[in-house]
Amino acid sequence: MSSGGEIRVRLDKWLWAARFYKTRSLAAEAVEKGKVEVNGERVKRAKLLQAGDSLRIRLGPYQHIVTVRALSEKRGPASVAAALYEESPEGRRAREAMQIQVKVAQSVPGYERGRPSKKDRREIERLRRRD
Repeated sequence: MSSGGEIRVRLDKWLWAARFYKTRSLAAEAVEKGKVEVNGERVKRAKLLQAGDSLRIRLGPYQHIVTVRALSEKRGPASVAAALYEESPEGRRAREAMQIQVKVAQSVPGYERGRPSKKDRREIERLRRRD
């Protein structure tokens, strides 16, 4: 497949080794659903990556834009995984802006807590009696 000592790794294996996904099957599923692009194109999970390829990875509301720096078929510690890629500055800024938006959206008060407590019910009754 590759000539002259050029190493290539399957996309799903690399995504797993770089710790973007917990399992290879999750990585393969994300590729099949179009959540991963290589050099701006939708690809299959068996696509062979090489150093210098550009990846766009969507994980939930976040989008990672990374350049492949090294290749690995083995999953190692996070420090080793972080050396496999370099995140672009604009991708990092966009992801950090999205983190702030998600935090703000989660901090909006509401009734996500479930039923009102006894204290809450007393407050509601007290407010109703005033009207």
